[in-house]
Amino acid sequence: MKEQGKGKALIKLLLILIATIGFCFGGYKYIGDVKLGLDLAGGVSITYEANEENPSQEDMDDTIYKLQRRAEGYSSESAVYQEGSNRINIDIPGVSDANAILEELGKPGSLQFITFTYDEEGNITGEGDVVVEGSDIDTAGVGQRQGQAGEADSYVVQVRFTDEGAKKFADATAANIGKIIGIVYDGELISYPRVDEAITGGECQITGDFTYEEADNLAQTIRLGALKLELTEVRSNVVGARLGQQAVSTSLLAGAIGFAIVVLIMVSLYRVAGIAASIALTMYTGLIIILLSAFEITLTLPGIAGIILSIGMAVDANVIIFTRIKEEIGLQHSVGEAINSGFHKALSAIIDGNVTTIIAAVVLNYLGSGTVKGFAQTLALGIILSMLTALFVTRWLLNAFYTLGADKPGMYGSKPPVEKPMHFVKRSKFCYCLSLAVIIVGFAAMVMSKVNTGDTLNYGLDFKGGTSTNVTFNEDMSLDQLSAEVAPVITEATGDASPQISKVAGTNEVLIRTMELDVDKREALNEALSENFGVDTEKITAENISGSVSNEMKMDAVKAVIFAGVLMLLYVWFRFKNIFFASSAVLALMHDVLVTLTFYAVLRWSVGSTFIACMLTIVGYSINATIVIFDRIREHLKGGTSEDVSYLVDLSVTETLSRSVFTSLTTFVMVLCLYILGVSSVREFALPLMVGIVCGAYSSVCITGPLWNLMNSIKAKKDADRLAAEKAAAREAKASGRRKKS
Repeated sequence: MKEQGKGKALIKLLLILIATIGFCFGGYKYIGDVKLGLDLAGGVSITYEANEENPSQEDMDDTIYKLQRRAEGYSSESAVYQEGSNRINIDIPGVSDANAILEELGKPGSLQFITFTYDEEGNITGEGDVVVEGSDIDTAGVGQRQGQAGEADSYVVQVRFTDEGAKKFADATAANIGKIIGIVYDGELISYPRVDEAITGGECQITGDFTYEEADNLAQTIRLGALKLELTEVRSNVVGARLGQQAVSTSLLAGAIGFAIVVLIMVSLYRVAGIAASIALTMYTGLIIILLSAFEITLTLPGIAGIILSIGMAVDANVIIFTRIKEEIGLQHSVGEAINSGFHKALSAIIDGNVTTIIAAVVLNYLGSGTVKGFAQTLALGIILSMLTALFVTRWLLNAFYTLGADKPGMYGSKPPVEKPMHFVKRSKFCYCLSLAVIIVGFAAMVMSKVNTGDTLNYGLDFKGGTSTNVTFNEDMSLDQLSAEVAPVITEATGDASPQISKVAGTNEVLIRTMELDVDKREALNEALSENFGVDTEKITAENISGSVSNEMKMDAVKAVIFAGVLMLLYVWFRFKNIFFASSAVLALMHDVLVTLTFYAVLRWSVGSTFIACMLTIVGYSINATIVIFDRIREHLKGGTSEDVSYLVDLSVTETLSRSVFTSLTTFVMVLCLYILGVSSVREFALPLMVGIVCGAYSSVCITGPLWNLMNSIKAKKDADRLAAEKAAAREAKASGRRKKS
């Protein structure tokens, strides 16, 4: 019977190993099919010019925002920004056919909903009034309407109006029931739906015998016309990657080295369990590449941040399980019992930690835009996949190893129960003061920066905008050549330490984006390029451009983060049945963001497009570590122990300390490899991420538990005081009653 069990275990082990090799081979095969963003692979750059000579900034901002949402239909990492006073650039990554994009995108022109005049017989005799314009439309898309019995389903065009547009459309439909309201695009009647009833809900459906393509084309045309400005295409180019092949290759190398180091640490600390985890993580790596390709998720630096975070959480899930197994072995349980009990006890912490992060990812994907959406997509995919591999693949492997003879406690590492917990609560006041001092320094640095420079932080090109310079070189230079030879010349001439350089495919033209340059610095750049590379200064053109992260995108990110924070708070409150768990967790997240912000302010780190993704990574990483500690506190409270609550907090933090340190260490190592091997822009991204990882580990260990205890004790004291007051009042009433009787 035992031999039969070993046979099944061996078959299971072989199947998992074969699947892992297969997924790795598939990942290697499909890695070239993963869509890369403009920073990693280039794409199409289109420039439009407003037909209106002097458009207002409000109309430009509104048009840019709507074009941004539209361009995200091609890629979540698309960037839309203003050039000069009346031009708009659209950069769409991962595509190379500018004509195809232009054909699909069309020319954003004027859109009007108009009524018609009728004769006495009800025939249309001419155009009437314009009742709704493009600026009154929020969006349009394709829907499906179920057919009646015996009829096939049909496609419809769904149009949603702005608040002002909804009122106009309601009045127009109420006055034209049974009549036609036509849709005119650039002077051409493209649709003439009949009004069946007054439409007051702000949304309408255009029905007809549409195929999906016909409905989609009409919806796209309506969306194109729903802009406040009419635009004309000025130019379109295929541009190369901003970071170059060197950035991609060094990032891959850094990831491989970091992964190898994590595997070595896992095996050295957890032995057989570490081998199981390493196989599961290898399977995860192959699967994530395959799924990135399958779901056509565009990968950029923020997306890489999401993957790093999900790998960290995959390691974390395994560490939580292995720590539990070691504790059970330390309590003299057999290895088989320890494995089963370890997975059972770790389950709630793993699920709660991952669910809170998934909640944030879903909200960010739905409400965010640009880099926020790309980050959220890779994070959600990675978290779900990492949780499944940790809970199932690792468990199958451990059970197989155990059945095949790995049944000695020493093969897993024993961990005796904690007898003397460290005094985290006692030292919490020092930690509070230290954190508060750091945050105050950060605010002071931001105030000083505001006074001296006009900006609270060192906003980079993506946030603040700058100057785009078009240069035609005498020879075709690779991006790596440009980075190595031209970038230092640009930095010396302009003072910009991180210029963005991209090539126009098929030409010697190069686009150089820098901070905003005045006349003197533009001339200095032109002279430097001419002197060092023989460039004809007459062919150099320059325009000021806006930041690719618009105010609307910033507001989208802020709203998404706030909403995600509220949902995370509610989930933690629901799961832990105590509002103070949720409150202390959210305060710790605010702490991590503010401390990292202090480093940005004091060290004058550039705040660019990766800033938002970096902050979101820190939040996601920190909440997971906090949940693990809270889960242990909850477990001890359920045990009905008579120990003081402060002692239980210290015990819980101490018991999970090795997990907190190890998980932070493995994630830190991976990011450190990116920092050491990466190009300058990758380093700008990796450095604050390392600070955030350390800060998140510190707050989870030193602040969250003691802060929960502080809130709990304050409430307990208030409850005790209230109870004492009620008892005193009852005694006084009773004594007063006796005095009256006497």
